[in-house]
Amino acid sequence: MKLIIAIIKPFKLDEVVEALTGVGVTGLTVSEAKGFGRQKGHTEVYRGAEYDTSFVPKVRIETVVDDAVAAKAVEAIAAAAKTDAIGDGKIFTIDVSSALRIRTGETDDTAL
Repeated sequence: MKLIIAIIKPFKLDEVVEALTGVGVTGLTVSEAKGFGRQKGHTEVYRGAEYDTSFVPKVRIETVVDDAVAAKAVEAIAAAAKTDAIGDGKIFTIDVSSALRIRTGETDDTAL
């Protein structure tokens, strides 16, 4: 099993979720995040005044998938989230040693 964590631009969320469901991902968690990479934040103008923001709003998507689906899920996220602009985000893949569905007690692949 693999834990896939993707940090993407917020307006790409619907496209990424659609792409993931298209490759067989049945569950995921989405949370708001803030951060910066090479772009080092940006400047916003509000009512004529400029404000430097250190952190850029992002969305964090987490899903655990079977090893057979992991590569397809990463490809789907990358294709759906890409804008060819700085700040498109990152995707991390981490090995998961076990999983437990609390309600039923199912473990590992059956818990997904």
